[in-house]
Amino acid sequence: MVTVDYKFYTQVYGGTLTKSAFEASLPTAEQHVAWLCDHKCPGRREQTAYRRAICAALEVFVEYGQGQVGGFTLGNFRMTSYEGRGTATGDALASQAALRELSATPLAFAGVR
Repeated sequence: MVTVDYKFYTQVYGGTLTKSAFEASLPTAEQHVAWLCDHKCPGRREQTAYRRAICAALEVFVEYGQGQVGGFTLGNFRMTSYEGRGTATGDALASQAALRELSATPLAFAGVR
């Protein structure tokens, strides 16, 4: 199984998350990219792109989580933009980020349904 360590994340990918934030979201990001690629193992040429895809998804999950994205709370007032056009989820944003990293590989569309 291809995985990412904190050294790769910071030194190769250029990520800036704390180690604890990285470690907390890594399993979710790994599972998401594996699902996105239909659990196909990357070949030697695709391993760096695959790892970068995990990093990209990881950053989205740290920022937004997996659920719906949008809205704010101010005191007792809550505004959400979950309905209608423009609705996004952390999963969808993570898929977009990961696919950008995988775009030059055959893995990019291995799991597209």
